[in-house]
Amino acid sequence: MRFIIRTLAAAVALWVAIQLVPGIGVDLEANTAQYWGVLVIVALIFGIINAIVKPIVKTLGCALIVLTLGLFLLVINAAMLLLTGFIAEQVDIPFHVDDFYPAAFWGAVIISVVSWLLGLFIPDND
Repeated sequence: MRFIIRTLAAAVALWVAIQLVPGIGVDLEANTAQYWGVLVIVALIFGIINAIVKPIVKTLGCALIVLTLGLFLLVINAAMLLLTGFIAEQVDIPFHVDDFYPAAFWGAVIISVVSWLLGLFIPDND
């Protein structure tokens, strides 16, 4: 159940980023069942990328992360969002991220903040 709630929270965070950042979008009519279905699928892709690829990139970029006092994590998050858009386009999901800056960069910042805020309301089962 927690996985479903976290995925829906990620879909909402993607929706907020789509509303605020030009260059990120879903090529469907807004606020339809199909539109939200695409957001949930993209949230799943984004979650898989963050679970598999992001730890590898963070390990390889550890020195840059330390050297920049963590600011390089913003670049890594933007790259993960850009990779999500690329994979979505490859499997014919109508989601796109136009470019690294400003779309992916600011989109990743917004998604991180909104996900964190929504995470405050999702109970931990620990």
